[in-house]
Amino acid sequence: MTQHYEKHFRGSGLRATQFTILATLAQAGPLSISELSDQLGIDRTTLSRNLRLIEDQGWISALAHGDQSVRKMALTPRGRKKASAVLAFWKRADTSVEPILRGFGLQSRPMVRAE
Repeated sequence: MTQHYEKHFRGSGLRATQFTILATLAQAGPLSISELSDQLGIDRTTLSRNLRLIEDQGWISALAHGDQSVRKMALTPRGRKKASAVLAFWKRADTSVEPILRGFGLQSRPMVRAE
């Protein structure tokens, strides 16, 4: 499945996992790394690596928080614009995976709501 989505994300400037992070932050608002990890089902090491990459691009930023041990990540305006621009890549990948899933008697659940 991952390869299927990655194939459809070529040329977007994002990997499918990175888009999912941006989309989750767009929908949920600022989240800690632990909250993101739980919501996405991604181990913290993989998540932290991806967060660094998209933070370096200016698509997310760490918010100042009273508890220094908890970093909340938030989508920047630039990140919101990037997520919106890449949504078409996600929709194409999601639409094209439906027949594959139906072949196994499965149905996809929308992970990303169009806004």
